[in-house]
Amino acid sequence: MTQADVYDPAEVESRWQRRWDEDRHYDADVREDRPKHYALTMLPYPSGDLHIGHWYAMVPSDARARFMRLRGYNVMFPMGFDAFGLPAENAAIKRNLHPRDWTRANIERMRGQLRRMGAMFDWRREVITCEPAFYRWSQWIFLRFLERGLAYRKAAPVDFCPSCNTTLAREQVQGEDRHCERCDTPVEKRHLEQWFFRTTEYAEELLEYPSLDWPERVKTLQRNWIGRSTGAQVVFRTEAGDAIEVFTTRPDTLWGATFMVLAPEHPLVERLTTPDRRSEVEAYVAQAARQSDVVRETAEREKTGVFTGGHVVNPVNGERIPVWIADYVLMTYGTGAIMAVPAHDQRDFEFARRYGIEIRVVIQDEGGERPSASALEAALPHAGTMVNSGPLSGTPADQAVGRTVEYLEARNLGRAAVGYRLRDWLISRQRYWGTPIPVVHCGACGVVPVPDAELPVLLPDDVEWRPTGESPLKLHPTWKHTACPGCGGDAERESDTMDTFMCSSLYHLRYLNPRAEVPVDPREYDYWMPVDTYTGGIEHATMHLIYTRFFHKACRDIGITRGPEPMIQLRNQGIILGEDSEKMSKSRGNVDAPDALVDSYGADTVRAYLMFFARWDQGGPWSSQGVEGTARWLRRVFALLTDPGRIAGDGGTPGEGAERELRRATHQVLERVTRDFESFEFNTVISALMELLNEMYRLAPSCDTGGAAWQECVDIYLRMLAPVAPHLAEELWSRLEKPYSVHVQAWPEVDAAAAAEDEITLVVQVNGKLRDRIRVPAGIDREAARERALASEAVGRFVSGKAVRKVIFVPGRLVNIVV
Repeated sequence: MTQADVYDPAEVESRWQRRWDEDRHYDADVREDRPKHYALTMLPYPSGDLHIGHWYAMVPSDARARFMRLRGYNVMFPMGFDAFGLPAENAAIKRNLHPRDWTRANIERMRGQLRRMGAMFDWRREVITCEPAFYRWSQWIFLRFLERGLAYRKAAPVDFCPSCNTTLAREQVQGEDRHCERCDTPVEKRHLEQWFFRTTEYAEELLEYPSLDWPERVKTLQRNWIGRSTGAQVVFRTEAGDAIEVFTTRPDTLWGATFMVLAPEHPLVERLTTPDRRSEVEAYVAQAARQSDVVRETAEREKTGVFTGGHVVNPVNGERIPVWIADYVLMTYGTGAIMAVPAHDQRDFEFARRYGIEIRVVIQDEGGERPSASALEAALPHAGTMVNSGPLSGTPADQAVGRTVEYLEARNLGRAAVGYRLRDWLISRQRYWGTPIPVVHCGACGVVPVPDAELPVLLPDDVEWRPTGESPLKLHPTWKHTACPGCGGDAERESDTMDTFMCSSLYHLRYLNPRAEVPVDPREYDYWMPVDTYTGGIEHATMHLIYTRFFHKACRDIGITRGPEPMIQLRNQGIILGEDSEKMSKSRGNVDAPDALVDSYGADTVRAYLMFFARWDQGGPWSSQGVEGTARWLRRVFALLTDPGRIAGDGGTPGEGAERELRRATHQVLERVTRDFESFEFNTVISALMELLNEMYRLAPSCDTGGAAWQECVDIYLRMLAPVAPHLAEELWSRLEKPYSVHVQAWPEVDAAAAAEDEITLVVQVNGKLRDRIRVPAGIDREAARERALASEAVGRFVSGKAVRKVIFVPGRLVNIVV
């Protein structure tokens, strides 16, 4: 050997990374002669440095992609950067930098860190979402959505700091008292005109998962988020004639509605409020505006409210019922109004008891006595016969909802309806560092789309940052002024930018060809889509993963994509916790960078340790203390495979038994590793490889290390090692003078005969109770198993002097002697 026999990870890894780059080893091109596998992992935000959490998500995803390549698939595994967003804007203000410069510097640093990882990324396909070549197509798709009515503008509440005079992102609102992170001023809710996508049009389709291999937990989270419920839409009217629509899942309790509750933000609150109640109502509205929706919806929180002084008419009995406002009712859910039935809803019951509102029983247990409302200690169950319900009194439970809906529809008082918890996607952000929304506002023409030929609408470079954080787009002296594409008159550009989830809904499509002069390259799309395996955190279940499914379906309906879903298989990694037992993230300041570990041990050791130290789908508290053990394993691999004779020594004449044992161990581990790679069980892949190495060391002195059995074991071991430690596997494969590269070889096939045990353990029972375990030949038949079981000394104590009535034999598992 001309190369040093000491394993030097830094030298080995840098050399092979250069070779792979020179050979374009991981470029993935359309190959009609091979099955494809589009492997995708969620792209990182360029915050400055990769941390262990990034590696924990990406390294096993890379190992799985490499495994699929060895399985014969043409694998594409791209990488990019989700580069727009608030952190860059905050950094610009803090450091007096342009966010573009901060972002590009971070990308350059992180790109180098990603290359050190040794992943099989196809860097030709890199996308950076803040570059005009990318966001041009976000704007183009926005305009297609606008044409189809899927994008629209309306007033919606935002968090607003009156001191900074700007809207705030959720993460900028701090503490239970909801104050601005910059100036500590109490945050208010204000209504601003904002842009939305009609995700609710796809609510029903989003509840279906046709042929998708997604975790059941993610499906459950999404179904709960979408929140489908059936019932009726019922129209109440104020005494002035204004209609208030209420969605209820129990229209059969309408006769028990004794008051109505509106969200404090409901547009009719002001009109319903009487002069004597105005000051109290306005104070309550202001207080509610400072609370988050999450706090307002908390079930354990005491329910409060204020009477407006106004009334509405219950449509089924004509009664005037009082209208209250309460902060547990949200404008963002349903219609922002509920009919309150205190006898049959615990929240309404507690509210009515607190404020002395009538409680009326309208559902009674079948055959039971009608309870007195004043004697109730809690709300009654919904199930039962309708009572106190006018013409529908006596209707049994199984007919109650249906007959009530028929009653409402016949009198034009309501209709059957399906309600969803899902809201339309608010895409407006009052920020600079995002994709400009491509419309202008003209005094004569209204909202006018920017023509396709003028895309992309570029962000201006010459921007002034104010300490308040106000968007420079609103204040820019020239950028916001433009000509109306419709009439040519003066107009102003939209100063809102798009939610960054728009970028992460598109990026997998731009990976197909980042330089295409169409939104999606059709040839690449036809070959690569849909994504075969998508990996990332489960925290994205109800935001990104719903938005990207909606985006695909909406694009399908305008002819950009095809098929029902964008990603066939989804797998989620667990969470890596920092020293403070919180999720590792740069914003928390608890990140641990892998660079020092890579410097000390090499990327392959860090890769293998990350796959070994915890179950990938569960994660756990991070500790680097065990990395030395993983490094020792790889050094032992190097030592044995570069000089097996030194380990074997003078072991005498090789024996067939040892070589048969070696082949058995090899193929049993191959079977386990294959299964575990397929099921994303990376920690057991590593433990199996460690176990096989121990067997190789044990058996080497009794084997011919130049013979077929040993060479087969080494060959299979390196192919199994390649996805885990790609540099070391390539180095050893090369030293054995095998054809370049180990990463384009075929995954080995399990030899079932070689993997089979010579002996197995049979459980022996007497009358169904365990009495012994015996070792027998693997193919033992019924009669021989019976004889061996009865010959057991332990069994003999329980059958002696008794008649054996029958013997039950389960091949490969047990013998049960019935006496």
